[in-house]
Amino acid sequence: MRLGALEVTPLRCGSFRLDGGALFGIVPKPLWERRFPADERNRIPLTTNGLLVRGRDYLAVIEAGIGDTWGPKERDIYAIEETGPLTAALASAGAAPADVDAVILSHLHFDHAAGATRLTRGTPAPAFPRATLYVQETELAHARSPHDRDRGSYRPQDWEPWAAAGRIDPVAGAREVLPGLSVVPLPGHNRGMQAVRLDSEGQTLFHFADAIPTAAHVRTAWTMAYDLYPVELIEAKKRLLAEAAAGHWLCVFGHDPAVPWARVAPDRAEYRVEPVSPTDPGL
Repeated sequence: MRLGALEVTPLRCGSFRLDGGALFGIVPKPLWERRFPADERNRIPLTTNGLLVRGRDYLAVIEAGIGDTWGPKERDIYAIEETGPLTAALASAGAAPADVDAVILSHLHFDHAAGATRLTRGTPAPAFPRATLYVQETELAHARSPHDRDRGSYRPQDWEPWAAAGRIDPVAGAREVLPGLSVVPLPGHNRGMQAVRLDSEGQTLFHFADAIPTAAHVRTAWTMAYDLYPVELIEAKKRLLAEAAAGHWLCVFGHDPAVPWARVAPDRAEYRVEPVSPTDPGL
């Protein structure tokens, strides 16, 4: 798909399942289960929806997904279904890890960062041999000293090999990382999460990461039990969804297997979702 002068390709970076109640927080199950039927363990199917962005002089990966460095216990808990999904997704887009110049992670939770490393003779190493990894400096600092509330979401093996190689660029606030590709702090899910915004020739794409993980979470009050600052997140969603509707943004939802890309439009006091196929040749 073309976004002005940029070429944007969806990357399905792994499939897994999480507890539906955790993903929808205080929302009653009869409401969310209409959209996401749960299995016998109350888990719902999710994907990790990343992007491959081709600019004039760069190739960037947005989100690395859940990866394949998991043992049998974790595979059972999270129903991880794919092995090596990011490499395969890149290959289907005509790219290889060695072609990638930049890896941008919204945050360092394992379902977004685990695919950034691979095992080389049993030792974790950067999965992209010449890329720079971009993450907010506040997120990197927190990941290295997490709270008991979110400690289980972080695995140092997903980013410390990058740090050891001197290839992490800790970003302080909003910044254009590459021409047309910016990161925007979006606290709420946690303190250090960043969204990714693409702008080219008057068109905008916005990857909401875990601020709006599925199309169902477009409802402003629908937040996850995982969100550390839900009230702050609700206010950010109100502001960004209003901008997205007014600006006709293409919105990417980080974990929705059925509606990864969409536009939003006002619908009474909320917003409705208008799905867009990522395979459309242009906007």
